[in-house]
Amino acid sequence: MLVLASNSPRRRQLLEVSGWDFVVHPAPVDEDCLPGEAPEFYVLRLAEMKARAALDSWDKPLPPVAIFLGADTTVSIDGEILGKPSSAIEAVYMLTRLRGRTHQVYTALAILRPADSRCLKDVCVSTVTMRSYRDDEITCYVESGDPLDKAGAYAIQHTGFQPVARVQGCYANVVGLPICHLGRLLQTLNIQAPTLPWLACQEATGIPCEIYQEVLGEGIIV
Repeated sequence: MLVLASNSPRRRQLLEVSGWDFVVHPAPVDEDCLPGEAPEFYVLRLAEMKARAALDSWDKPLPPVAIFLGADTTVSIDGEILGKPSSAIEAVYMLTRLRGRTHQVYTALAILRPADSRCLKDVCVSTVTMRSYRDDEITCYVESGDPLDKAGAYAIQHTGFQPVARVQGCYANVVGLPICHLGRLLQTLNIQAPTLPWLACQEATGIPCEIYQEVLGEGIIV
C-alpha cells in the first residue's frame, strides 16, 4: 500500500491511472526555501520531509508493506525558485516572468519504508517553454483561482489557458508526478508497478512518452 503525502489532485489522478493501491495522508511541513538552496536540493529535501511528516502523523496500524510517498514540484528560472504563489499579485508576477521564456521544472520523489526506515529519493527535471500569452489571458487565468496551488502559478494541463508551448523531458513531471521515476524507485524495493509506467502515464496525460526507456534504464539519481 502506498501512502501519498500530498493533497494534489493531479498526483492522485496519476496514481489512480497507474493502478496503485493508495491512500492520501498529507501532513503540513515548512516549505520555505533555505538561503542559497538549489532547486534540486530544495525539492529533494521537501519530498523527504513530507514522507516523514506523514509517517509521524499516522495513527492507525500499518501493513508490513506500507510505503510513504512524498513529492514536491518547483519551477526555476534564472536561478530563482518559483513555488506556489501566495497571492493573485504574485501569480501575475510569476506568469509574466515566465511568458515566452524557457524554464526548468523539478519534481522530487521520496519513498519511505517504515519496516526498515529505508528512504529512497529521485529527482526529475523537465525543460518547459511557455507561449507568449497576453496580459488579459493572465488576468483571466489568475481570476479563476487555478494558479494559487501550483508551482510557478500554472497548470500545464489547463485546457483554457494552455500556457506551455513545448516540453523537453517528462510531461508528467510538470503535472507533478513522474510515473516512470516512481516505478524505478519502487522497483529498487522489489515492488512492481501494477501497469507499465509509461503506458499509464500516456493514458493519464494523453501525451506520448519518448524518454521512458532512458529513464527506466538509468540508476537512481540520489
